[in-house]
Amino acid sequence: MSDHISGPRALADPIADITDVYAFPSPERPGRLVLVMNTLPFAPVDGRFSDGLIYRFRLRPVDLNPAERRVGVAVSPEWVLDCVFDDRAGAGAQIGRLALPDGGVSSFETLGHSMDDGSGVRVFAGPRWDPFIMDAPAGLRTIAEQRLSFTDPGSIFMDGKNVLALVIELDCDRVLGHVGPVAVVAETRTRGTLSVRIERVGRPEVKNLLLGPKQFDQVNRDLEIRDLYNMEDAFQLGSSYTGAYRARLHANLAFWDRLDGVAQWPLDASGAHPLTELVLADYLVVDPSRPYAEQGSFLEIERAVMAGHAPLTCGGRALNDDVIDTLYTFWINGGQGPVITDGVDAASRPASAVFPYLSTPNPDPPTPPEHL
Repeated sequence: MSDHISGPRALADPIADITDVYAFPSPERPGRLVLVMNTLPFAPVDGRFSDGLIYRFRLRPVDLNPAERRVGVAVSPEWVLDCVFDDRAGAGAQIGRLALPDGGVSSFETLGHSMDDGSGVRVFAGPRWDPFIMDAPAGLRTIAEQRLSFTDPGSIFMDGKNVLALVIELDCDRVLGHVGPVAVVAETRTRGTLSVRIERVGRPEVKNLLLGPKQFDQVNRDLEIRDLYNMEDAFQLGSSYTGAYRARLHANLAFWDRLDGVAQWPLDASGAHPLTELVLADYLVVDPSRPYAEQGSFLEIERAVMAGHAPLTCGGRALNDDVIDTLYTFWINGGQGPVITDGVDAASRPASAVFPYLSTPNPDPPTPPEHL
């Protein structure tokens, strides 16, 4: 699931649904950061980007302080990259325009990519094979049955489905004037005089596995909370619903922790779970000054600082990362026990080390189930 269909509004208007976000150092060119936003779950092979949306990446510098066990995100500067598309009808390419933090605009066509034009960026936009790795039905059964329900091997839900991928690779020094750790979040917003945030995504599975289940939350059991959460500023949650988010996370994180029968993350005297604030800091932390890495880097920066020592990897999230096993293991045993796996370790078409990295789209993708 990652962030596929993450709430009623995403189900009703899937063109604005962000399925996944990735951020990693370029495996081809050191000093460059790759940002990937995938949208439209079950995209057709001729899928087109919406001319009514802004596809936005927001980045802020990060201060890593292991001594204080703190990942600090600066209020400023904030670097914003906005991409919009024309409404050209038909089956041909669309024209996309990428607005850069310095006010410059880079134009490109979908289905291809623009090489560096002096702005320090290259862009790809178009349908691609969905790289997400997860046995989603097994995850849902685990919640419903309240027991680990994974099999080995598992299977990728609707393997071969496509998404609309927006891939931006940027020269950090030239475009940001900064080559250190950054926090990354992606958004879809309405395009026009009044721009409204439709969805925002940082880390995978915050909404579907941690905020979606209601049955364990004794405070807000009837509240569908994900659409409210999507409208929040990732870097500055509002005060109106923060208590509801915390109550839901305290309850659901505790559910995941007790699945192995051992309380790795005991609640404090007030009922707060020790991972709740980490989850609410919902953005990818990536250091493009470090070498590209695939396995073992997701969440490594945050976990290292939380443990009081310096990170060892670039962090972020690469396309071939098996993030679900990482999350299950962290939530359930804190990495102190065996790996909790859903039996799916790699995509059937892994990403490559060559721009635009994602595999070509499936020319005959599966049809989504009727209930979606």
